[in-house]
Amino acid sequence: MDFQTAKTAYLILSDGTVFKGKSFGTEGEVIGEVVFTTAMTGYQETLTDPSYCGQIVTQTFPLIGNYGVNSEDKESSGSVVSGYIVREYCKVPSNFRCEEDIDAYLKKHSIIGLYDIDTRRLTRIIRETGVMNGMITTHEPDEQFKAEALQKIRTFRIEQPVPKVTVNVPSNYTTPENSKKYKVALIDYGYKYNIRRELEKRGCDVTVFPSSTTADEIAAFAPDGIMLSNGPGDPTDNKESISTLTNLISKQIPTFGICLGHQLLALANGASTVKLKYGHRGGNQPVTDLDMDRTFITSQNHGYAVVNDSISSAVGRVSHINANDKTCEGVRYTNAPAFTVQFHPEACGGPQDTAYLFDEFIQLMEEHK
Repeated sequence: MDFQTAKTAYLILSDGTVFKGKSFGTEGEVIGEVVFTTAMTGYQETLTDPSYCGQIVTQTFPLIGNYGVNSEDKESSGSVVSGYIVREYCKVPSNFRCEEDIDAYLKKHSIIGLYDIDTRRLTRIIRETGVMNGMITTHEPDEQFKAEALQKIRTFRIEQPVPKVTVNVPSNYTTPENSKKYKVALIDYGYKYNIRRELEKRGCDVTVFPSSTTADEIAAFAPDGIMLSNGPGDPTDNKESISTLTNLISKQIPTFGICLGHQLLALANGASTVKLKYGHRGGNQPVTDLDMDRTFITSQNHGYAVVNDSISSAVGRVSHINANDKTCEGVRYTNAPAFTVQFHPEACGGPQDTAYLFDEFIQLMEEHK
């Protein structure tokens, strides 16, 4: 793409603010929830994270795409972001693993992009006002178009995204290295591939199940452990999954949950969740492990959180908190062999200091074999 001839494009926010920039990726018009991520690297992992389904993702780091895109670092089979916003993107990436530039990648996956806007100003608006809906469009927002667009923007809601990103049928992943030492059922709410890779590295034979799988079907599979994945949207929308987890609790199968999986298991145990003002997205979120009295820098991507004092002492306790806003980042359960975290210990392209939690999951399965 020639930067001098790129088509003009706009971002219209639900509060009426308009940003003028340039179009890249696929041309067109899209509405989504506008969010930002502070990650300095790992933009390919961001684009392929199913948790961003229905969202227009803004990168706060000013230059994106300098090392290109490859076919190995993806976290899912494609990309489900609604739109993508950057300050500047690199037209000529340089890396020995590079297979294509980010503009070509967005076009391949039909993602509408916007660049050459003040992403710092946009981020400050979201931080001060809160997450809001927006539209990327190549149509000049005259008074009539803007009025009609705002009506659509303000009524937009991300509806039931988990069924859009989960697998349709169970899929087994086994390698000679793991020798089926541990049999793990990974319930897919929109899982990142690196969750599966971390389990495989530790000798797990992993079968990925659709989010609609019942408790009886999981029990019949007779796993050594259950992995609850990350995923998009409002956790309270997933009533069927919450009911399934409520039934699974009584089966006393070792369970480890991440992100949406963390929220769903909390809801299944009678806790509540709340939508955060602008969420936690990026690779620099400090989390304190209360048991270890140690703070780790973590990778996160979520807009909802478990309410700390909604965790009943009869079922468990808060084990991790965000060092910035003190929100719940982890729960250890006493009514079942289970623990969950809000952050991403499997982070690739981000801090890996909390990968020890996968080792704890292995130990938990070993203790209950």
